[in-house]
Amino acid sequence: MDGIMGFLEDFGYWGLFVHAFADAVIFPVPAFFLQVSLSLLHPNQAIWFATVGYIACLLGTPVGYMLGRLLGNSVLQKWLKPSALTKAENLFKKNGEAAILIGAFTPIPFKVFTILSGALHFSLWKLMVYAALGRAVKFYAVGILFYVYGRAAENMVHSYLTYGMLGVAILLAIGINVKRRIQERPKTEPQKGKELS
Repeated sequence: MDGIMGFLEDFGYWGLFVHAFADAVIFPVPAFFLQVSLSLLHPNQAIWFATVGYIACLLGTPVGYMLGRLLGNSVLQKWLKPSALTKAENLFKKNGEAAILIGAFTPIPFKVFTILSGALHFSLWKLMVYAALGRAVKFYAVGILFYVYGRAAENMVHSYLTYGMLGVAILLAIGINVKRRIQERPKTEPQKGKELS
């Protein structure tokens, strides 16, 4: 895996493009790590690295989705660790939107969520919208930090950024959950009234 990462790093933008695309389909190491390595080497190009990674990830998202849709559980069991699969399945059962948002923000390989979305017949359009939001924040947060602070941003990214983004993702997920419950309340209350009458 280190050899593959080193090989991709040698190709700069193209290496990151391939990695970010594969991160949404089959590759076990998140593109976040290659983005950080390249941004550390070339901080003045960090925004461009973020843009390349973001576009590639969005292009790979429907491919991972179709892979999950066509091959389903056989792919999940072959490519994903049992612990990662169990966590992702539990998240999807409770709240698919929140699961994708959290996955888009965190270092968990994004393929877990694209393949699961297809296997569990989640809406492709919703997947794309939440992936676009979450991945934009993640890629550009790293890019902007390196562009502004240069190599000094490495410590910020590793020490604070991941936890910060996870916190934001959890808050957004809670917001989605609360909104859904508020929307569902008027539907359930009249039914209870009918049952009592």
